[in-house]
Amino acid sequence: MEIVEKISEVREITAEMRRKGLKIALVPTMGYLHQGHLALVKQAKQEGTFVVMSIFVNPIQFGPNEDFSRYPRDLEHDAQLAREAGVDLIFHPAVEEMYPQKNRTTVQVSELGNALCGLSRPGHFNGVTTVVSKLFHIVQPDRAYFGQKDYQQYLIVRQMVRDLNFPIEVIPVPIVREADGLALSSRNVFLTPEQRQEAVVLSQSLIEAETLIRQGERSVARIEDKIREKITTQSSGIIDYVEVRSAENLEKSATINEPVLIALAVKFGTTRLIDNYVVEV
Repeated sequence: MEIVEKISEVREITAEMRRKGLKIALVPTMGYLHQGHLALVKQAKQEGTFVVMSIFVNPIQFGPNEDFSRYPRDLEHDAQLAREAGVDLIFHPAVEEMYPQKNRTTVQVSELGNALCGLSRPGHFNGVTTVVSKLFHIVQPDRAYFGQKDYQQYLIVRQMVRDLNFPIEVIPVPIVREADGLALSSRNVFLTPEQRQEAVVLSQSLIEAETLIRQGERSVARIEDKIREKITTQSSGIIDYVEVRSAENLEKSATINEPVLIALAVKFGTTRLIDNYVVEV
């Protein structure tokens, strides 16, 4: 496994792999790897690809009061995990390499980014789509892998690929969870022991909501109310949003009559966690 920092180096290596007949897979990350990231690598390796992992904490997807400076970083540990998982190449650029001058061009996917996390994090998804489009141009992958914990992000990237005719297959990979159900996240490290224990209520509330739907409940309002009630009565978490939306396009409806995304964002202290379930109806 190699670690490179320059765009030119990535292009040279991936071009050589294509000449050898290999398919290229991209696993975009911001580092501080956990088993959720490695699940993306595992799926890519099963498909016989040359796996490029980007590790880049992207400044333009963080708001002015968000945690860019304190976002956890540990390249040495990341490299060890990536090597063991079978990553072939790590692209770890400096901010100056990705944005050598003032960035005047952004990529925006309308509508899909105006709900859920897009409301509380204005500009976030423009930063995501801009950096992902840059990575797509740099690596030119055949496939790109995204975790379903960031389901809205997955839908937005998929739409961008369709709209801009990127010759890339965007592949979603299911959420990886701790034994007690908490979705893996690099931000979990910021939780106090008490907050970590309380945070299990997120997955528990989603499971209960899914059960209600399976039992025949079709009112979006009642499902959302049940989730809010459980979180507020069984934890100190402050709810950002709890919403049930179309799993295909995030459209809002009063009644559940198609596959839905049950999504939530909750703050425990200063740590904002997201989670979701997709429920087939």
